[in-house]
Amino acid sequence: MNPEGIPDPFADWAPRPPAPIVPVPAASRPELRGKRLVIGLPGLGWRNDLRGDDPVIQGSRTYVPIVAEQEWYRAEAEQTEVFAPLVPIERVWVETIASTPGPGTPPSDVLSRLVSLDAPPDRAPLPALDAGQLTGRRVVDMSDGERRELRAVTELYANSEGDISVRVAREIDWYRWSWSGKAPETLEVPVHLLWVE
Repeated sequence: MNPEGIPDPFADWAPRPPAPIVPVPAASRPELRGKRLVIGLPGLGWRNDLRGDDPVIQGSRTYVPIVAEQEWYRAEAEQTEVFAPLVPIERVWVETIASTPGPGTPPSDVLSRLVSLDAPPDRAPLPALDAGQLTGRRVVDMSDGERRELRAVTELYANSEGDISVRVAREIDWYRWSWSGKAPETLEVPVHLLWVE
């Protein structure tokens, strides 16, 4: 039971869910190099799976250099320069990890899922078992704390002991697979310990 006297659904069989991702305006963060970013316009829409560099000032405006995550990983791994379009800082948000875990179960009705179009929505974690297709998605391994920056490389499968599992790889290895052809080292994670970001 938790302090309020309500039974804890995660107490006996599964870890608590990871904390959700909460986007915050980039202007409130002094360092952006390597951070996961979201860009967009209120009322229009959002794009994620981006990385950025520290802001630059041109004239009287502040811009953030933005690259697709795959390009960022390749530039870092191979120490090369990449072209990074400059996005006005007021159109950039930084993905941050909330200080408290998420609720653990997604809302079940449509009205609970509605969001404001004024800023990118928070991203509550979803149990991998309930997430549908997994391959390529960002996941959190809860085997030993919150291990992030992973990608699922398989769907659900039964291992030799009959446990339902998913294989995951470090995100840099996931992206390296596409530019070098080198298959990543993977880790088998029981499905009840895996969450989709």
